[in-house]
Amino acid sequence: MFVCFKGNIIKLEINPFLGLLVICSLFKATHIKTGIHYCLRRIHGFRLSNTKCMAFVELWKKLSHSNIVQLKEVFTTKAFGDNSMIFVYDYHPGCETLLSRHFSPDQSGYSDPFINDTSTPRPYSYQKNNLLRHTQNNKLPEPLIWNYIIQLTSALRVIHSSALACRSLDPTKIIINSRNRLRLSCLGVMDVVMHETNSTINHVTLIQHYQQEDLTSLGKLVLALACKSTVAVQRENMSTALDLVGRTYTPDLRNLIMYLLASQQRRSVTDLMPMIGARFYTQLDLLHQHADSLDDELSKEVQNGRLFRLMVKLSMINERPDFNMESTWSETGDRYMLKLFRDYVFHQVNEDGNPWLDMAHVVQCLNKLDVGTPEKISLISRDEQSVLVVSYAELKHCLEQSFGELANSSMLHHDLSGTTIVPE
Repeated sequence: MFVCFKGNIIKLEINPFLGLLVICSLFKATHIKTGIHYCLRRIHGFRLSNTKCMAFVELWKKLSHSNIVQLKEVFTTKAFGDNSMIFVYDYHPGCETLLSRHFSPDQSGYSDPFINDTSTPRPYSYQKNNLLRHTQNNKLPEPLIWNYIIQLTSALRVIHSSALACRSLDPTKIIINSRNRLRLSCLGVMDVVMHETNSTINHVTLIQHYQQEDLTSLGKLVLALACKSTVAVQRENMSTALDLVGRTYTPDLRNLIMYLLASQQRRSVTDLMPMIGARFYTQLDLLHQHADSLDDELSKEVQNGRLFRLMVKLSMINERPDFNMESTWSETGDRYMLKLFRDYVFHQVNEDGNPWLDMAHVVQCLNKLDVGTPEKISLISRDEQSVLVVSYAELKHCLEQSFGELANSSMLHHDLSGTTIVPE
């Protein structure tokens, strides 16, 4: 199915997978037939001895959501010299992990406020004030955190309603693009790798347990984002981190984190909707604005396509050496006006005789030709012996009539040969 040689597979990373005793490699691969790029996640040295886990794979393959990297296929291979398990996902170029976006030491000025310098012991009050000061100066905007929460809960809602669990809600397994669009990746890997260990436990009970773990992981992730520290979610730092969130952000955010971390009670992702409240509509409005901007850009491309078709028709008519046994077909009748119009649009010169390269003039003329306006223009032959005053409506009629002759002749030829084309 996929091109499996060095020239078409690019290794992106290699690392342990979420603390498990397995090594995972990431590749960019190309489909043989379609040329579409995919992301291959290889589990090293893994032998699949129980195929019951493939039922989970089928469920994941059916799951499609805007905040999920969709699983396409899972297969085993010995192409790497061992028994490897390959997970095929959609490829999203230009993304980075949530960890590298907000918790990377490579960021300018980033430091984890919960990691103390042990060489210079300080009183507890100093450390607490330093934490607060650091968070105030480097905190993430609260609307951005709610934006992440809405996207993550939207993905979890779909996953949980499909009787599945994410099990990889980790900053290293969440990718983000330049427009802060989040996607959960590595879905389905845990269900395959850890399936044999849990094969004797009731399936429904197990999924419910993992779904509760998803919500706990979400609470820890939001807490880490609010504190800009992955160390903040450690048990010994949890109380300080929650106090920091209460001092820095609104009570709504702290209450949501407290709810997600309250593992003693049964939680549901749908219960988070009242806590999100009207912020959901803000996010919805931003999405609609983005959709409008995409529509505007698409309409520009549609206009470009319309003008391109006009240029194709003109090019097929102008300078055609022979048609229906007429060697001068393109130089006579209506076609002569189209030839002069071609010079009028593309071969203008200024008063010094130099080429006049005005794109606006070209676009304006082609738009008027497409509409067929009654505006008249003067067309002058290259020897300046002929001057024609015609309207764009007349030129449009000449263009359609001349192209129609070509299309009819082409249709007749293909009908005789057993195939048919339909001119636009």
